[in-house]
Amino acid sequence: MKLTRYTDYALRVLIHLAADQGELASIGRIAARYDISQNHLMKVVQDLGRAGFVETVRGRHGGLRLGRPAGDINIGALVRHTEGGFDLVDCEGCVIAHACGLPRLLAEATRAFLAVLDRYTLADVAARPTELRALFGQRETALS
Repeated sequence: MKLTRYTDYALRVLIHLAADQGELASIGRIAARYDISQNHLMKVVQDLGRAGFVETVRGRHGGLRLGRPAGDINIGALVRHTEGGFDLVDCEGCVIAHACGLPRLLAEATRAFLAVLDRYTLADVAARPTELRALFGQRETALS
């Protein structure tokens, strides 16, 4: 199973915000730190904001921060939100679909995958904020 770039970007944004520990961050700054498209990131952040994962603050000194504590953001819930569906194969129209056991097996594997993600929160993923901030700082120095 491979997660989409959209989910990857969503996770990166949340990890960055968790490492910033409540400080406001800009989409441009996050995009630069990860060397990813600011336009793509803007779409992801808008969606994360609508879903309550991120809070956006408007105005001259605005930016982004987590919409709730990192310990309350479940990784499994985030992945379910950003991925949409988990059909690993498309069995529609397949001549053996009626008798094949593969969809049931893949559904079980998907449930197991998500069950592992459900055991973790953003706080677990970003448990070393000082090191994360230092790595982000190294990236900014390299870009200068």
